Amino acid sequence: MHELPVTESVLRIVLDHAQRAGARRVVRVNLLLGELSSILGDSVQFYWDLIAEGTLAEGAELCFQRVPAELRCLACGVTFPLGREDWLCPACGSAQVKVVDGDQFLVESIEVE
Repeated sequence: MHELPVTESVLRIVLDHAQRAGARRVVRVNLLLGELSSILGDSVQFYWDLIAEGTLAEGAELCFQRVPAELRCLACGVTFPLGREDWLCPACGSAQVKVVDGDQFLVESIEVE
């Protein structure tokens, strides 16, 4: 259910930028969705279709680009993709890792007419 306020925020961002650009309508919204993000693309799409109705963004296509998770070992500095069930560093075996990519959800760009 937390996708509704997130989707409302995306719509505000999109409409703000579209209006500043003097757009007649928003055609496409490109979103980055990290592998570790708790956001569900299907839910965002569902809410988008409801709340964008009657705005410049009504009917705009939402395009999700999935971003794989990437971790950095705090012990040896190696950066590696998650790709495994555990989060252990493949170089040194340390469990002291930090997420460096793949936890985001953001508007990358919008396309307008």
